[in-house]
Amino acid sequence: MAEVTIKVRENGPLLVRGPVEVTDHEGRKLRVEGDNIAFCRCGHSGRKPFCDGTHRGCDFDGTVVDDAYA
Repeated sequence: MAEVTIKVRENGPLLVRGPVEVTDHEGRKLRVEGDNIAFCRCGHSGRKPFCDGTHRGCDFDGTVVDDAYA
């Protein structure tokens, strides 16, 4: 089985690399092309749950780290 990794980008999306299946809240499969997916963290993407680059213009600060994980 191929490895899946998730990288938190500074002030950007979650990058998921590897073969994954994405479903919505009702269990419907979402179309995913390739093995690289960027998930929105800023909440402003027009393609939620996927990133569309909107974080670059909305002053998103994704650098806050929970002390439990630092």
